Amino acid sequence: MTEPTRVIVAITGASGVVYGIRALDKLAEAGVETHLVMTRSGIATLSHETDLSAQDVRDRASVVHSPNDLGASISSGSFRVAGMLVAPCSVRTLSGIANSYDEDLVVRAADVTLKERRRLVLLLRETPLHAGHLRLMSQVTDSGAVVMPPVPAFYTRPASVEDIVDDTVNRSLDLLGLDVGSERRWTGERNRTRQDTRREGVRP
Repeated sequence: MTEPTRVIVAITGASGVVYGIRALDKLAEAGVETHLVMTRSGIATLSHETDLSAQDVRDRASVVHSPNDLGASISSGSFRVAGMLVAPCSVRTLSGIANSYDEDLVVRAADVTLKERRRLVLLLRETPLHAGHLRLMSQVTDSGAVVMPPVPAFYTRPASVEDIVDDTVNRSLDLLGLDVGSERRWTGERNRTRQDTRREGVRP
C-alpha cells in the first residue's frame, strides 16, 4: 500500500504565523497530508497577528499533535515524512534544534528529520542578528537543515502582502521537494519582451 506524502508543519512563537498557515493551505490544496505542531507561544502570537483562533489553524491540518507529546508518531524516524517546515522559526526553537535539546515535540521532530537525512526548512524570523544567532544558524546548517529567513523577492512584482507571503511559502515548499504548482520561477532576462523593457523605462 502506497503511503501518502506527509509534511510536518511547526508554528512557533516568532512573528510571522501567516507563513505556517499559508503552508497548511497550500499543502492541503496539493493533497499532501500535514502534521501540525503549534507551540503555546505560537498560539499567543497568532492572537496578536491574526483574527484566527487556534482551532481555525488546527482545522487546516490533517493531523494535529500536542507540542508536549514526545510519543507522537512524528517523534519516530520509522514514521516516514517528506520533510518538515518550521514557519515561523523562533531563535529559541533554532537553539533547541541546533543543540538537539529535545524538550518538546517541535525540536524532537526536527531532530528526527535531521537524523533520518530528511529535509528540514527553518523560516527563521529574527533581525538584526548577533554572533550567537549566526553561530546557531551555522551549527544547524552543518547538521543538514536549511535556514531560510523569509526575505521577500521583488522581481515577482508583488502587489500585496499576500503575494509576498505566498512567494516565500512556495519557495520553502520547493526546498522540501514539493511543487504546489504556484511557484513563479525566474526564466532569465532574455525572456522578457522588448515591450516590457520599454514600459519599465529600461533600455533594451
